Parts: sequence; C-alpha cells; structure tokens
Amino acid sequence: MSQVELQALDTVKIGIVSISDRASSGVYEDKGIPALQDWLTRALQNTVSFEARLIPDEMPVISAALIELVDAGCSLVLTTGGTGPALRDVTPEATLAVAHKEMPGFGEQMRQISLKFVPTAILSRQVAVIRGSSLIINLPGQPKAIAETLEGLKDANGQQVVNGIFAAVPYCIDLIGGPYLQTDERVCKAFRPKNAIRTVTSPPAD
Repeated sequence: MSQVELQALDTVKIGIVSISDRASSGVYEDKGIPALQDWLTRALQNTVSFEARLIPDEMPVISAALIELVDAGCSLVLTTGGTGPALRDVTPEATLAVAHKEMPGFGEQMRQISLKFVPTAILSRQVAVIRGSSLIINLPGQPKAIAETLEGLKDANGQQVVNGIFAAVPYCIDLIGGPYLQTDERVCKAFRPKNAIRTVTSPPAD
C-alpha cells in the first residue's frame, strides 16, 4: 500500500481481550490475542493500534476492562472466550452490564456460521453491544472459529457463501461516529450503502 493511501485512511485503535482463567494464570499459552491481531492486520488497510488484555473469567474484571478500553478511545473492542454455558463463562453478562445498546444480529449470525461446522454452536452466547461510540463484540474462544465468524464462509472458488460478521462492522462504526475502516476485500468485503462509501487513493500498479 502506498503512503498516500495510508494517509487517506483513518488510524484506528482496537481493543482485544482474551478471557481465560488458565491462560491468564500462565497454565497455558493464550492463543486468542495473537489470532485476533493476525486476522485484523490482514483484514484492515488502516493503520491499527492494538490495546490487548489477558484477564480471568471474573465478571467485574471483564466489565472494567471493557470500560477502560472504550475510555481509551478504542472504537472497536473484540473479546474471545467465556461465552459458553459453563459456570465460569460470564463474558456476555459482563458485556451487557456495560452496554448502552444491544446489537443482537451479530450473535445471531455468529451462531448461524458456527452451526455449519458443529451442532454445539447453539450453546454459544456471544453478544455485541454499543457503549458510547464504541462497538464491543464477543467472539468464540478458538482461533479457527474466530476467523470463521469474522470472515464467513466461502466456496472452493473463493466466492462468499455466508457473510461473516465483520462485513457489517465498518458501517456500524460509521453510524456511531467512529473512524472509517477500509477492509482488504481478499479477506473480508465490507458492506456500505453507496452514499457512505469513501473514495480511497489506490496504490500505484507494480
């Protein structure tokens, strides 16, 4: 990408939160934060500043981390882990506790995507909410499932069969007053109405 194009795009701060008792205590290596950073770096053409947190499955700790990241200027906050039915899974409750608006379509679509792979997707409880001018989304805990729900499903020819949730994220952030997110269509094609599309300078041909 050319320097001209980089200057034409907004810089974005994104919060990524991995929620796991065992990973946060060092029992095993966290895979959620690296998976989120990798996918977002590939999917976005913006300059991205990441704010990462690795925390235990404690509702007050989760809620406090989400508020802290929103207050720090993260227009998008993605969490991974703690969304199942187990007794320690409290990420959705902690997320709803800090919400100004709930966005149920994100959770509905994530479960529809995951059901293409495993019947236990109906046990997932991911939610998405808006707090101020920030969008907070709970994602699954496994790196493979994170990519699937963000990116959606493609056929053998690379054609989109089921849209991933990230296709709707940039326009949602537009509507709540956040920065303009430009995606790499080879990874994820964002949808915006024609009147919301911003012209971005294309890089010179090789």
